[in-house]
Amino acid sequence: MKEVTSKFTVSTHYDRRLFEYDIAGSIAHAKMLGKQAIITQEEASEIADGLAQVRKEIRDDTFPWREELEDVHMNIERRLHEKIGEVAGKLHTARSRNDQIALDMRMYAKDAITQTLGKLAGLRRTFVKRAEKSLDVILPGYTHVQRGQPVLFAHHMLAYFEMFSRDVERFQQVYQRADVMPLGSGALAGSPYPLDREFVAKELGFSKVSANSMDAVSDRDFLLDLHAAAATCTVHLSRLAEELVLWSSAEFGFIGMAEEFTTGSSLMPQKRNPDFAELVRGRSGKIFGNLIGLLTMLKGLPLTYNRDFQEDKEGTFETIDTLLPCLEVSAGMVETMTLRPERMRHAAQESYVLATDIADYLVRKGMPFREAHGVVSELSSHAVKQGKFFHQLPLSDYQRFSKLFDKDVLGVTVDASIAARDVPGGTARNQVEKALVVAKQALGK
Repeated sequence: MKEVTSKFTVSTHYDRRLFEYDIAGSIAHAKMLGKQAIITQEEASEIADGLAQVRKEIRDDTFPWREELEDVHMNIERRLHEKIGEVAGKLHTARSRNDQIALDMRMYAKDAITQTLGKLAGLRRTFVKRAEKSLDVILPGYTHVQRGQPVLFAHHMLAYFEMFSRDVERFQQVYQRADVMPLGSGALAGSPYPLDREFVAKELGFSKVSANSMDAVSDRDFLLDLHAAAATCTVHLSRLAEELVLWSSAEFGFIGMAEEFTTGSSLMPQKRNPDFAELVRGRSGKIFGNLIGLLTMLKGLPLTYNRDFQEDKEGTFETIDTLLPCLEVSAGMVETMTLRPERMRHAAQESYVLATDIADYLVRKGMPFREAHGVVSELSSHAVKQGKFFHQLPLSDYQRFSKLFDKDVLGVTVDASIAARDVPGGTARNQVEKALVVAKQALGK
C-alpha cells in the first residue's frame, strides 16, 4: 500500500515537459524579486544563473529526475538548491505552486496555439493552391451523399478554406483568453509583498495580469476553450478525411491518394488503403474525449485550487500532440492527391443534377417555382424509367410535361448551371476567382 500511495500523486512523468515554461517563469519571478528589493540583486542573479544551468541539464537530458519529488516544480527547485545552496529557497518567496502551474499551463497553451495556427495556415494555403489549379474542374456537389448540383472543384476546396478559417478565429480568441499572467496570486489570496506583476507579465510576453487571485489559481477556462477549439477543428479534419476516403474509392474515383499517404493490405495485394485519412478521422475521438474529461473534472470544484487540477495536463498534451500531426498530414494529403477531372465531370453529367436548373428554366418562363418543381419531378421520373439522363431526352419528351419547354432547354448543361450561379458565394468561376483573391489576402499573400 505504501508503494501505491507514494506514486499516486506523482505527475513528474508527464508534467516535466513544462520545464521550459516553469524555468522561464521562475527567472522572471527572481528578477522581479530583485528589482523590488524583496531579495538582493545578487541573489536574484545567482538564482537566474542557477536556473539556466538546470535548464541546460534538462535540455541535454542529463537532469536527475526524482519521482519522489512529485512534480516538475519541486524537481527543478531541488536541483537549483543542489547547485547554488540555501539562496535557492528564496525563489519561492511570494509564490505558490498554485499560481506557478497556472502560469506554466497558460504559457504552454499560448505556444500550442501558435503552433496550431502555423499548421492551419499551411493547410489553408494548400486549399487555395488546389483551388487555383482546378478552376475548370467540375464535379457534383452532394446533399445526403446524393448528387445534388454541379459545382467547381475549386469552390469545394474553398469551402474547406472557410471552415478552417473559422478555426483560426477560434484559436486566436483562445490565445487572447490564455494571455493573462496569474503569477502573484499566491495560493489563493494574493501576496503581502510589493510585487511588480506587470514587470513579470512583460518579461514573459503576457498582455495583462489577472484581476482576481482566487479566480487566477482556479481558472481552467482557457484550457476548456483550447480543447473546444481543437475538437471543432478536428470535426472539420474528420469531415475532410471522410471525403478523401470516399473520393479515393473505386465507387467515386474522383482522386488518387499519393502512395506516401496510403498503405497496402496484408492479404489483398491489389489494395492501397487510405489509412492516413482514416487515422485522422479516427483520432478525433481522442480529442472529443479529452474535452469531455476536462469538463467533467471541473464541473464540481469549489474555489479555489484543488488537486483535481493535476488531471488537466495529460489530456491537454494528448490533444495538441494529436491535433498538430493531423493538420500536417491533412495538408499533405490534399496537396499530393491526384485529381481525375474526367471522372468528376462524368459523375456530374451522367446524373440528374440539372433538375433544379430545369425548374428554374420554367420559372423564367413564368411558372411558379412550386409548380415547376412538380413538373421536373415528373420529368425526372420519366427519364429514370427510360434509362436516360436529361441531356439524352428529346424535346418532345420535355413538352409532354409542359408546353413552356422549348429547344433552348437543351442548352441547360453543367457548365451553364455553374456559370448561372454568379452571385456572391456562388460557384460561378467569376465568384470563385473573387473568393480566391480574398483568401490570398487573408493568408497575407
